[in-house]
Amino acid sequence: MKIIKIITLSVLIMVAFISCKNERKDADGPQKLKIVTTTSMITDLVKNIGGDHIEVQGLMGAGVDPHLYKASEGDVSKLYKADIIFYSGLHLEGKLVEVFEKMESTKTTIGLGEFLPKGELIGSDYFASNYDPHVWFNIEFFKKFAEKVTETLVEKDPKNAAAYIENEETYLQQLTLLETEVKAKIETLPKEKRILVTAHDAFNYFGKAYDFNVVGLQGLSTATEAGVQDVQRISQFIIDNNVKAIFVESSVPRRTIEALQKSVQSKGQDVKIGGSLFSDALGNPDTKEGTYIGMFTYNVNTIVNSLQ
Repeated sequence: MKIIKIITLSVLIMVAFISCKNERKDADGPQKLKIVTTTSMITDLVKNIGGDHIEVQGLMGAGVDPHLYKASEGDVSKLYKADIIFYSGLHLEGKLVEVFEKMESTKTTIGLGEFLPKGELIGSDYFASNYDPHVWFNIEFFKKFAEKVTETLVEKDPKNAAAYIENEETYLQQLTLLETEVKAKIETLPKEKRILVTAHDAFNYFGKAYDFNVVGLQGLSTATEAGVQDVQRISQFIIDNNVKAIFVESSVPRRTIEALQKSVQSKGQDVKIGGSLFSDALGNPDTKEGTYIGMFTYNVNTIVNSLQ
């Protein structure tokens, strides 16, 4: 009898606690969707679509390399508490794939790249997914990301559907304007000068969209190291094609490109480092380059101005 009373009391305390908790939620107003994102490009996108109706936590900040990123205990806790997880996909976040797979049965996990038409992706024999994952350098693909984010938010939070759809329309207009400005800038660079040499193969979609010959010192993933033969081969390519500038990347150590520059110089020709491009991460928060649109504009201006 005493045991029954104890159990009953415990149940009552639990019910009271839940009731109080619910009352506090009601008093605080409607609860916002809790969303966790991986790369800074995805974080910026989700914030643009969700606006004030969501709470977003991005795991990766400026200069963070998603290829090598490992989840901390704090990250795993954030992921478990999230209502929705948005990530880039196509094995870009290679060391997080196992975490996402474990959560698929209990969480809404959206790998945005997985919803792109496979026939339009650039294949790779050297990457785990067999596709180049740097798809955000095709603005049309990023528009598809926006559509998928909107669709997911509307499904999970229908009461704010109108706001999400309106935000999407505004953002898609901004991306269309970006496309127009980017094309106009690139048209000022003669086609024979459109050779983009960077630290790793992150710009193939950019090259395909804007008719650039793209050469990466490292492969699609920064987990692979550039060897002496790679440096020698590309330095000779730079000399043969009279390439004026090469580029470092904000999320990749400078030493690989600096080694390439020295190799070219050792063969009697000079090549300058044209600047640092944003490849796998945006710039610092509260800067223009800390947004997808600002990053894309900065990259194009840096590339064109350095290769003129």
